Amino acid sequence: MNAGPTLERTAQGNALSLRAGGAWTAPFAPMLEKLVAEAEKLAGGKPDVSIDVSEVSKLDTFGAWLIERLRRSFSQGPSEARINGLSANYSSLVDEVRRVTAAPAAEATTITITGMLEQIGRTVAGIFRTVAALIDMLGAVLVAVAKVFIRPRSFRLTSTVHHLEQVCWRAVPIVVLITFLIGCIIAQQGIFHFRRFGADIFVVDMLGVLVLREIGVLLVAIMIAGRSGSAYTAELGSMKMREEIDALRTMGFDPIEVLILPRLLALVIALPILAFLGDIAALYGGGLVAWFYGGVDPEAFLLRLRDAISINHFTVGLIKAPVMAAVIGIVACVEGLAVQGSAESLGRHTTSSVVKGIFFVIVMDGVFAIFFAAVGM
Repeated sequence: MNAGPTLERTAQGNALSLRAGGAWTAPFAPMLEKLVAEAEKLAGGKPDVSIDVSEVSKLDTFGAWLIERLRRSFSQGPSEARINGLSANYSSLVDEVRRVTAAPAAEATTITITGMLEQIGRTVAGIFRTVAALIDMLGAVLVAVAKVFIRPRSFRLTSTVHHLEQVCWRAVPIVVLITFLIGCIIAQQGIFHFRRFGADIFVVDMLGVLVLREIGVLLVAIMIAGRSGSAYTAELGSMKMREEIDALRTMGFDPIEVLILPRLLALVIALPILAFLGDIAALYGGGLVAWFYGGVDPEAFLLRLRDAISINHFTVGLIKAPVMAAVIGIVACVEGLAVQGSAESLGRHTTSSVVKGIFFVIVMDGVFAIFFAAVGM
C-alpha cells in the first residue's frame, strides 16, 4: 500500500523549498490537484525555489506533469525552479513531460482590405480550378465514349443496368411523392390568389407551363443531385481511399471507362424518365387540388390544360434533363476522385458534390431559359 501524497512548504528568506513525498500517481488525483493548487498561490514571491522529490515513492505520468507544472509556475524571468532528488527511474519520465510545450495561443485575425482581396482571389482561383476539373472530366468521358464506339464489347452493360436500377427505379417513389406534393401546393396557392379576381381556371395554365418547363425537371434534378450525386461521390471516394482505383490502373483498366461511364450513362437515361414521371405526378396532384379545393372538375381541367400547353413546353423540359444529368454526374465523379485518405475528406467532398451539383443545375436552368427565349420556345 502506497502512502498518500504530501507536499511540504518551507520558506527561508527569499528561498522556498517544496518537499514532495508519497505516491504521486493518478489514483490520488484530487488530493494532488489540491496540494499543487495551494502551492502555486505562493508563485511570484520567491525568486529561489527548489522542489525536492527524493521522498516520492511512486511516480506516473500524471504526477510527473504536476511536478513539471509546479516548476513552470515558479520559473519566472531569469530564475528557474530546480527539481532535486529525482531518482534515475523517474528522470526520463519527467524529462519527457518537460519537452511538452503548451500550444501557442491563436492570434486574433484582423480584417483588412488586403486580406479580403486575397480571400476573393483565392475564391476566384478555386472556381477556375473547379471549372477546369469539370472540363477535364468531360474530355475524359468523351474519350471513353469514343473507345466504346470503337470497341463495343468493352461497354459494361451489366454495370450500367445496375446503376440505372439504383438511380432510376429506386428513386421513383420519392420523386413521385415530392413532385405530387409540389403540384398540390402550386395549385392551392394559385387558386387562393386567383380567386380574388374570379380567375380560378387560370391556375391550370400556370400549373401546366410551370411544371412542364421549369419546376418538374428542376426539382427532380435537385433531388437526384442530393440522392445519386452524393452516392456517386461516396462510392468513388471510398474506392480512392482503399486504393481500388490505383489497383484498376495497375491491372490495365481505365477507371473512367470502368467506373464513371456506366454511372454517367445511367444518370443521363434516368433523369428524363424521372422528370416525365415527376411532371405527371405534379399535374395529377394539381388537378386533384383544383377539383377538391377550387371546384374545377377533371374534364374542365384537362380541356384547359390542353389549350394552355403545347408540345414545346414538354420538349423544353425533356431537353434540359439529360444535360442536367450529365452535369450532376460529372461534378459527383470529380469530387469523388478528389477524395484523399481520410473520412473527413470524404465527408467534405460529398457535401461539396451536392452543393456544386445543385448550383450548376440552377445555372444550367438559367442558361436554358435564356436560350429557349432567344429561339422562340
